[in-house]
Amino acid sequence: MALTGRAGLLAAVGIVVVMLAPQPGPALAGVCLLLAAGIVVDLVFAGAVRPLRFHRSGDTLVRLGRSATVELIVENPGSRRVRGVLRDAWPPSAGATPRVAPLDVPKGERRRIVMTLVPTRRGDRSSVAVTVRSVGPLGLAARQGGHRAPWSVRVLPPFLSRKHLPSRLARLRELDGQHPALVRGQGTEFDSLREYVVGDDVRSIDWRATARRNDVVVRTWRPERDRRVLIVIDTGRTSAGRVGDAPVPMAGAAAGGGGLLVRPDPRPAPGWPRLDWSMDAALLLAALAARAGDQVDFLAYDRAVRAWVSGASRTELLSSLVNVMAPIEAELVEADSQGMVAAILARAKRRCLVVLLTDLNGAAMDEGLMPVLPQLSSRHLVLVAGVSDPRVVAMAGRRETTEEVYDAAAAEHAQLERRRITARLRRHGVEVVDAPPEEIAPALADAYLALKAAGRL
Repeated sequence: MALTGRAGLLAAVGIVVVMLAPQPGPALAGVCLLLAAGIVVDLVFAGAVRPLRFHRSGDTLVRLGRSATVELIVENPGSRRVRGVLRDAWPPSAGATPRVAPLDVPKGERRRIVMTLVPTRRGDRSSVAVTVRSVGPLGLAARQGGHRAPWSVRVLPPFLSRKHLPSRLARLRELDGQHPALVRGQGTEFDSLREYVVGDDVRSIDWRATARRNDVVVRTWRPERDRRVLIVIDTGRTSAGRVGDAPVPMAGAAAGGGGLLVRPDPRPAPGWPRLDWSMDAALLLAALAARAGDQVDFLAYDRAVRAWVSGASRTELLSSLVNVMAPIEAELVEADSQGMVAAILARAKRRCLVVLLTDLNGAAMDEGLMPVLPQLSSRHLVLVAGVSDPRVVAMAGRRETTEEVYDAAAAEHAQLERRRITARLRRHGVEVVDAPPEEIAPALADAYLALKAAGRL
């Protein structure tokens, strides 16, 4: 049972009447009896809440920042009309609207309520409960009850770096000889023979073919295909740190083909976790490598395997990746680098490109990855990518006050540690990409293309 605002208003009016009455005692008793009688009438004639039945339908997948629609069907098999309000409870990060909806379901009929979800976080967002308040004919009291109507919507990563894909694909076509601006010379797979032109590398001359013809002939090469790229994301505690600004993805026709427009959040935002920036970079690299004809696998690891994707076709790769990435959260534990390397070696028997997305934190790298890195770099080509914090760079440049000077000193020390770690990694033969959040995805794609052009895969 629940009392409505109308009952409270009538009670307040009754108190005023009692205070003005010449005989407060009988007046008070009359007001109480009248109010109690109205409440009893409402409870008797209000539609029953327990027999209500609920059915759901709608979206089960949505990209972060875009909207999903979930329909709730309310069926009334009872003998009385149910009139009141309904609250469909979802987690705050689901962004469900409306929070409370009016409800009027005659007996034997059903009504549809449409919920719009605009999630603000990745992961699975599930409905908590449906609460119905059925108000009586006088509007003084209501019957209230909760029901379970389970439904879950998986919020996928937004893949904001998709905007960089066309330019990188154009560069890939140049490397692959499918563009008029053919890149001639280096590579590891023989493509064709052609006549020598000024500027060609003399090392590409095919002397046997030249001897059979009157002109000098050179070999052309194309980048390798069917190589394997293993993308590994560190989901340990360092991936939970928030860096950069938190972009707000929005659906819009101007994005072209259902793309995403990005506008800055007018409110102060703490930024995305490094894990989300790493996922965005991994998606761009995976899309590019798949278009290049390479086999892409994915591993998420901290102290255990959090996700594993292997053998996905080119058309299914991105769908598989965003689905397994969606529920992954940073674990507040120190990553087990030895276990991570063991997991990589167990899954990658043949030589491949291992792309490790982690934080280039000096203390964590010295105690974790550095001692076991030779095991990995001796068998595979390793590329380590880290998301730097632009606020550290900003701190290093501000030195107007005493506090800012101390902050700048700390920032300079942090940057020096990252440069030290980068130098140590490169001495082990490891490629390194260290870039701010908004630049990590294109920088990683460029590093992949550079390796492709140099024939190192």
